[in-house]
Amino acid sequence: MKTQENLDIQETDPRLLEALASLNQISAAINHIDPSDSGNRAVSLQLIVESSIRVIPGSSAVIYTYDQAAGTFEDESRLLAKPDGHIAPSVMTLDDAPRADGIGMRTVRRRRRTLSYEEPDLHVHPYHSARGVKAVACFPLIVADQTVGVLYIYLHEEREFTHLEQLLLDNFVNQAAMAIYHTRRLAGIRSDLARKEQDVSRMRRAGMIISSRLRLEETLESILQLALEMTNAQYGIFRLLDKSGKFLVTRAISGTSLERPKTETLSMDGKSVMAHVARTREPVLIPDLRQEPWSRIYYTFDPSLEMLSELAIPLINASGRLEGVLNLESPHPGAFSEDDSHMLQSLATYAITAIQEVRLLDALQEVAQLLLSQPCQKVLDHLGVVAGDLLNASSNAIWLLGDNDELTLVASNGVFHPGDRIPLHKSLTGLAVLQKKPITTNNAAADPLFNRSDMADSQNSSRALIVPLLAGDDGHAIGAFSVFSPDADLGRFAESGWDEKVLTCLAHYAVLAIQNDARQQALRASQEQRWIAETFAAVGDISSNLLHNMNNKVGTIPVRVQTIQDKYHSVLEADSYLANNLAEIERGAAEAMQIVQENLSQLRPIQMEQVYVAPRVAEAIRAAQLPSGVQVKTKGLEHLPMVIAGGQSLTFMFKNLIENAVEAMQGEGVIAIHGQKIPGKVEIVVGDSGPGISPELHNKIFELEFSGEAGVRPGKMGFGLWWVKNLMTRLGGSVIVESDGKHGTTFRLHLPSAEHNL
Repeated sequence: MKTQENLDIQETDPRLLEALASLNQISAAINHIDPSDSGNRAVSLQLIVESSIRVIPGSSAVIYTYDQAAGTFEDESRLLAKPDGHIAPSVMTLDDAPRADGIGMRTVRRRRRTLSYEEPDLHVHPYHSARGVKAVACFPLIVADQTVGVLYIYLHEEREFTHLEQLLLDNFVNQAAMAIYHTRRLAGIRSDLARKEQDVSRMRRAGMIISSRLRLEETLESILQLALEMTNAQYGIFRLLDKSGKFLVTRAISGTSLERPKTETLSMDGKSVMAHVARTREPVLIPDLRQEPWSRIYYTFDPSLEMLSELAIPLINASGRLEGVLNLESPHPGAFSEDDSHMLQSLATYAITAIQEVRLLDALQEVAQLLLSQPCQKVLDHLGVVAGDLLNASSNAIWLLGDNDELTLVASNGVFHPGDRIPLHKSLTGLAVLQKKPITTNNAAADPLFNRSDMADSQNSSRALIVPLLAGDDGHAIGAFSVFSPDADLGRFAESGWDEKVLTCLAHYAVLAIQNDARQQALRASQEQRWIAETFAAVGDISSNLLHNMNNKVGTIPVRVQTIQDKYHSVLEADSYLANNLAEIERGAAEAMQIVQENLSQLRPIQMEQVYVAPRVAEAIRAAQLPSGVQVKTKGLEHLPMVIAGGQSLTFMFKNLIENAVEAMQGEGVIAIHGQKIPGKVEIVVGDSGPGISPELHNKIFELEFSGEAGVRPGKMGFGLWWVKNLMTRLGGSVIVESDGKHGTTFRLHLPSAEHNL
């Protein structure tokens, strides 16, 4: 029966079928609304007003769209359908514009339909009343809780709207609301896409700016210009943190009629929005600077400029270091949105990249200059300072791989001590060397391979980044460069590829410094060896001539004494004083000639040969005539391979070192001599239990003037350690001293191995 009733209704009122057909047309038109074409919305609304007056005999219809944010009807949106069939959009005039207290605004406020004859205090608009309108129905167009417009239906007959007409109009209203909402939504999407495309384009420009600008200020100024374009801000400024970490200093500024701020430097502890952002390390979006708490701390660019809203972003690099603050301001309240804040944070990352790259380039330029003018140790020390500055590291260390599978510290910021050693195996630093790749840890103190947990605890340095020092075309590891950072919420080192790249770059410069130093040392050693060889060759000729002349003079003394003794034998028997003095003259002359011959022989060119070390050490011990209070202990000398040296010179050198140790110990103590085989060389270590040599004298003791001040013992030339160093140079070896100035002295000698030179 219900179906039959519906059919009866359709038969008695064909308007229902017409309305259904219109709704289908309207739905199809809405479905074809495209974000690039708003024409389908007009078609939909035209169908709605046309269908409305078709199903409501003797009526006219008007649709207005409504701006809920502004609280006003949109003038250009008016669409009119008249009883005579005229349908056209038109701009509303002052004569027929919706009244502030009219049926349209009342409907919007109520958010439900309004019928004029149900409202005693509501009268038909005079404009429409004059044209025969008897009653008005106004329907709100509401979607997603937003009022997007209203539909007016004007009756030109003395009657009320029927229940069926109201139901039909409700359906048209829903369709009209959907058409307007759908169009606005698609238009919004299109606008957002267009804005996103612009933002992406500007971000690409920011990337190009960084790669094309030479100076940091130019880069920052260009980024500021982009920020002003994208946010419609009037003023922008970059303030960067100075090296002391106490002040924000102006580095770039942009804006209308503004060249420089009144104050160039802001204290980190002062009252200002930028200092607040720097301290909290969080961005702020301030709609109204006149509100608390901002009104109490706001600092103006210039007293003549009145700013009402502000957007400030902290510049924090990948290592967690605060670089500065990027700030935008506007004279309009609420000028910035959350989207502006997100966009500015993206631009800030480009600024941070620019700052980091400029700081890195400046640092590398400075290191390059040091490489050309300063010794290796100063370069390595400076690289540690640079690493701490660029990576916000609390400590650092540079290690070199030795011949005994140990890593020796060559530079640090003071946390480690020069000469500290750690094993190559079973150490975190050694792992980086063995694997030839960077190693990171976020908890060094808990890592079983980290050998300095005490340092991690005392320095609060839990995060570590270690990169190997790779040399040569094959990239063999010669050591490692490590930096340490305090624990922080930000993931440093392990989460930042930039840190790894920076430290790897600095490690390359460390390798260059070390290789350059090794080449310089080799060149100096070669030049020194050549100079000494030429000098001793010339001195050898002089010594031969000197020995010949002394032999002619002093060598004849024993012969003459013997002649006197033979001729005046009876006289000498009667005069013991004269006999004894003649005998002493003869002995002294013979010993003097022996000493001169022995020492001057060392000035002649050395005849290089393959020599065992152990016999030469034993011969030196016997020749040194040790006092009873000195004990000499040897170890491992018998198993050493042969070395390339002069046998007599090697004995003379060991004798000199032993006698030097005896003098240092003042005739009481122990001398230890031991050796080992190392790649390409033989190492002999001579140590004593004397008082030691202070570190500041280690280089001076090999100077001729220094050693010449020591007392000369009979049988010695008196040149001391200078003679030892020069002999080692002539033999193609080297000697270094190790002593803390308190616990004895050790001389470490390296001689070329005969096996290596086969």
